[in-house]
Amino acid sequence: MWLIEYFYFLIILDNGYGMSETDARMAFERHATSKIKNIDDLFHIRTMGFRGEALASIAAVAQVELRTRRAEDEVGTCIEIENSIVKKQTPVATPIGTSICMKNLFFNVPARRNFLKSNTAEMRHIVDEFIRVAMAFPDIFFSLTSNGQQVFYLEAGSLKGRILQILGSSYNAKLVAVKEDTDYLNISGFVGKPETAKKTRGDQYFFVNNRFIKSPYLNHAVSNAYQDMIGSDAFPAYVLFIDLEPTQVDVNVHPTKQEIKFEDEKIVYAFVQAAVKHSLAQFSITPTLDFELDAGIQGLDSIQKPFTEDKQVATKSGSIFQTFTEANQAHRVINSEWSVAGNEPSINRT
Repeated sequence: MWLIEYFYFLIILDNGYGMSETDARMAFERHATSKIKNIDDLFHIRTMGFRGEALASIAAVAQVELRTRRAEDEVGTCIEIENSIVKKQTPVATPIGTSICMKNLFFNVPARRNFLKSNTAEMRHIVDEFIRVAMAFPDIFFSLTSNGQQVFYLEAGSLKGRILQILGSSYNAKLVAVKEDTDYLNISGFVGKPETAKKTRGDQYFFVNNRFIKSPYLNHAVSNAYQDMIGSDAFPAYVLFIDLEPTQVDVNVHPTKQEIKFEDEKIVYAFVQAAVKHSLAQFSITPTLDFELDAGIQGLDSIQKPFTEDKQVATKSGSIFQTFTEANQAHRVINSEWSVAGNEPSINRT
């Protein structure tokens, strides 16, 4: 469960596994990580969490309190730290899991505080990050509270249910399931029907091994799958998950981890485009031609006047009709033989 409050302070709560007293203290050390136990783990990272020095960086510019407890521990640990200095570490009664409270950001670096944007803009950043994490884990309950008002209350459930909780119930009948499993990668999720496309990017979410990423290259693959279905200036909605071997992707090419590098970008592009196209075709979502009947056609003699027997005889004797009769075709089938009418001898088919 997550609860985030903003403006005067920020709190993140979870009911996960918690940390030991030693790990809680080590978490604030620079370059600390729980992801790497041996050298091979560097190439098989599937876990999430902070970058190595993120907690250390936060503690250097804010007042931070961490509370954590494991299931096997009778009491938890509380650590208070500010300006990179541990002020207090004591046993504390706390639920299983971890809570981190951060307040007075840049209290010791006033110049940096001046670069913070308005409360509304900073809150938008928090909401964006909250949505990305909540979308990646629909089987976990999430809650977001700001200034005492509840912004999100997301019950655990299916991915489609989580999408509807976040993007709105108007998507209920406008989502198309995507599911393709291959030897190289698996693709799953939902894309919006063409009518959900918007003039601005927004409802577009890509996850690789449950990690949110930004990829104009893969965005282009999805847009190409909608070719002739939406305008060139429209952006389709989608929530897509790509699962592949960690050895085929490098998540350490950008500090925010939102930009990654694939071992073979072209094959991922092709799979994404094909998967979306296949799903849209499977649900019979294809471009349609809309012809409007010219009212003037209804006034023509050929429509208004009856097709009498005399007219039928005259029509059948005309050159246009005769051209399309069997005897006057360029090629016709006679007794299972191909022949060229009036010219070449018949040729038996083998």
